[in-house]
Amino acid sequence: MNDVWVVVAVVGVATVLLKAAGPVFLGRRPLPHRVQSVVDLLAPVMLTALVATQTLGDGEELSVDARVPGVAAAGVAIWRGVPLVAAMAIAAVVTALIRLVA
Repeated sequence: MNDVWVVVAVVGVATVLLKAAGPVFLGRRPLPHRVQSVVDLLAPVMLTALVATQTLGDGEELSVDARVPGVAAAGVAIWRGVPLVAAMAIAAVVTALIRLVA
């Protein structure tokens, strides 16, 4: 298993553990509003960090290539209400077209 999938697995497990920590430790008591708002943002923030590092990272260097416009196109598509699978397809098509042209 390569390093990317190890990171994905670790982030996934960490997300599940963090999401489960509140109910496990607090029982049936609800989390305070401020804590719940942070917990609700953990998964999207970790996913965003993973997407950013995979899009812009190239070893130890910053790399701006065809992946960046592809991810940007997917971001715009999601912002406009396109379903996630379609946005992923848009990202793949945009990236492939830019690689074909360049």
